[in-house]
Amino acid sequence: MAEFERQYGRTGSMARTGEIDEGLRSYMLRVYNYMAIGLGITGVAAIGAYMMAVVDTAAGPQLTDFGVMLYTSPLRWVVMLAPLGLVFLLSARIQRMSVSAAQLTFWVFAGLMGISLSSIFLVYTQTSIGHVFFVTAASFGALSLFGYTTKRDISGWGSFLFMGLIGIIIASVVNMFIGSSAMQFAISVIGVLVFAGLTAYDTQQIKEMYRAQDDGTATGRKAIMGALRLYLDFINLFIMLLSLFGNRN
Repeated sequence: MAEFERQYGRTGSMARTGEIDEGLRSYMLRVYNYMAIGLGITGVAAIGAYMMAVVDTAAGPQLTDFGVMLYTSPLRWVVMLAPLGLVFLLSARIQRMSVSAAQLTFWVFAGLMGISLSSIFLVYTQTSIGHVFFVTAASFGALSLFGYTTKRDISGWGSFLFMGLIGIIIASVVNMFIGSSAMQFAISVIGVLVFAGLTAYDTQQIKEMYRAQDDGTATGRKAIMGALRLYLDFINLFIMLLSLFGNRN
């Protein structure tokens, strides 16, 4: 009888572990799928906005009326700040949103981010943008895999990465006024390190957020917030790498 109980207990524990592992894999796959869809929407929106904003002429590329409005009028500040506003909205209200409403907000955010990022096609060659994107994707994949599989607790990185992020934001604002190329280079180098670290850190944190006892709504909300965190890591890592290695037009 005792042997049966030991065997049954061991088998039951293995079954529960298998259920948790399967649930965790499904949850993380959902996070990555949301993130990938968001990046796809951003890419389509960026290319579409650029094609509407710029037309090739005999004298070279020229801005259309839409391009003038998007890149030179006060509307550009709305386009730049709207994604930030949606990030705050989603972060603050997601617990009161349905999963479908949170998804829609994330998709709208990704589209606005794409329109905002469309200006990179005015600054960098399309070939270098493509190359840097694939380098970013490969780096992000390796870093996120590390964060998911490592047995080491890297939660202690959080405070240092947050301080680095605040430093990057402050330095970027200051450099908007002084326009120092040396400072921009330093910001980009530090930014790559910070967002590389955040990719691994956020992946582990998103993994730790999973609870087998959560219902579908709670899991869906966590997956969307996890996708948002990884999406922002990817986009910022891409921008920093593009600043370092992109070929300017």
